[in-house]
Amino acid sequence: MHQLRINLRLQLDRRVADFSSGRTHGMARGSAPERLSPQKCKLSMPELKLRTPKTGDSEMTTNEFLSQKKIPRRERLILALDVPTVDEAKQLAEKLGDSVLFYKLGLQLFMTGGYFELAEWLRERNKQIFIDLKFFDVPQTVKNAVKQLARWHAKFATVHGNDEMLRAAVSEKNGIQILAVTVLTSLDEADMKDLGFQTDIRSVVESRAKRALEIGCDGLISSGIEAPALRDKFGDKFLIVTPGIRPGSNRPVDDQKRIVDVEEAFRNGADYIVVGRPILKAEDQKAAAEAIQARIASLFPE
Repeated sequence: MHQLRINLRLQLDRRVADFSSGRTHGMARGSAPERLSPQKCKLSMPELKLRTPKTGDSEMTTNEFLSQKKIPRRERLILALDVPTVDEAKQLAEKLGDSVLFYKLGLQLFMTGGYFELAEWLRERNKQIFIDLKFFDVPQTVKNAVKQLARWHAKFATVHGNDEMLRAAVSEKNGIQILAVTVLTSLDEADMKDLGFQTDIRSVVESRAKRALEIGCDGLISSGIEAPALRDKFGDKFLIVTPGIRPGSNRPVDDQKRIVDVEEAFRNGADYIVVGRPILKAEDQKAAAEAIQARIASLFPE
């Protein structure tokens, strides 16, 4: 729209310049100006149907994809508990207290031993659990693995596989919400080409999302960059969990490539955000978590 207005203005300026210099409608310089009818002045531009702006329009546009789901506000922040040992994980959770109510347990903790004991320990303290092991195996193995998760009362589990793997996970979810990974936020277009993909990231994300939702997955792991397209194309009846959050404008260089900040993630359609290093590496981890909670609260007032 902005570019269209610029083009319109340029055409108008050229008409005025032509008229002033005597070049309008074949006039010789110095000739008496021809009286131009409205029809002759009409510019060859496509008709625009513009509506009169109303109060709150900018906010409505900005928050077009803001989640309307009934999710406890402080649970929208998920901390990636990427620490070396279970003891460190427990110490951090105790330190953070109510500033974090939802924890993602990934591969690093899984390899330390005590992974599910930690999950149970967190549940005893009324924390929500996200099992992020990105299941990728033959469908029967994925099915059996998801079935084993039921006793740990996790809220989310991730699957990073093809249709049959997703279908196997969904068949045994038993109250766990299955999230399909679209494209890791550590990958960019160059990485996808290296992996043999002949299309852009957005197309891959949309294709995987479409199939996952048709199969019955409860939601998607998606970068905040692709989230608006997913909401626009598939609606709001599924969850979007967005990692790769970098809250500050002075963003550090690390292995996350497709990143957004807190507000951008939610306004683009995320229901939850996953934050790791911006809290884990903060000098005051609890203050960092509370600062993000305050930004979430400004978007979701209660």
